[in-house]
Amino acid sequence: MSESFYKNPPDHESLMEYIRLLRESYRSLKVFPIGKSLLGREITAMCIGNPVGATLMAGAVHGLEWLTCMLLVKFCETLLSALESGGKVSDVDVGRALGSRSLVIIPCLNPDGVEIALRGSDAAGRYKSLVDALTGDPGNIWQANARGVDLNHNFDAGWRLARAMEEEAGITGPSAGRYGGDHPHSEPESIAITTCCLTYQPRTLYAFHSQGEEIYYRYGDNTPERSRMMAQVLASSSGYAVGSPPDMAAHAGLKDWFIEKFRRPGFTVEVGKGKNPLSLDQLPALYRRTEEMMMIAALL
Repeated sequence: MSESFYKNPPDHESLMEYIRLLRESYRSLKVFPIGKSLLGREITAMCIGNPVGATLMAGAVHGLEWLTCMLLVKFCETLLSALESGGKVSDVDVGRALGSRSLVIIPCLNPDGVEIALRGSDAAGRYKSLVDALTGDPGNIWQANARGVDLNHNFDAGWRLARAMEEEAGITGPSAGRYGGDHPHSEPESIAITTCCLTYQPRTLYAFHSQGEEIYYRYGDNTPERSRMMAQVLASSSGYAVGSPPDMAAHAGLKDWFIEKFRRPGFTVEVGKGKNPLSLDQLPALYRRTEEMMMIAALL
């Protein structure tokens, strides 16, 4: 496959085209939509094996964190290539390992937010004036979806607690980030991934964010006992730290909802270090450092 996809930020058109090329090139890959964004952009899942009971990995929940999309696509492509050739990934025989495991990757949960982060308010369609009003010079601070709802504050797990903290911080309406919406699951992107989870019942969920080189595994009393051990294994592999999110990110996130709803292991993985958006030239080193961790995550 061409390396050109990894040389430019992942706008929606190039992402969809590259996924199409991967599907044509690898028989092991299934591709299916899980929903559409507020502005009608398709939210796509890439699947190796049976989607029911799979490990689920999601990236680009936040607009500025588009490098996580590229990280997950590269991991998926690496696995597909190894399956095709009978090769290994991080010393793991992929064909044998995935014989009893399956993986679903949603590389970009927030395609509108990524487009706004990359191209500014011109990518916001009917919400252009809102984005302009919230950012002035838009794009480079944009984490939310097109109407200013932060998807990782929009899930039904401590949503009211998150709302109270938002209001205390002066966030009472649409914002470039940290506004959780009018009610839980108010956004089509949140509905898309929760419906996907309810349909396919993942055994484990990993939400990839940037940055901080930390892994979060806890949410309330329903956190499985094995989650801490799993987080420590992933941290040992990557050199990341097992931590806790800051207060403003302690509720209403995707992994929080997954743990609360299914009582299964859910994780937030904060990849890389620096200021968002992490630069494209960090991708090769970031991938090398996290490949083994992602391989282990797919198998745990």
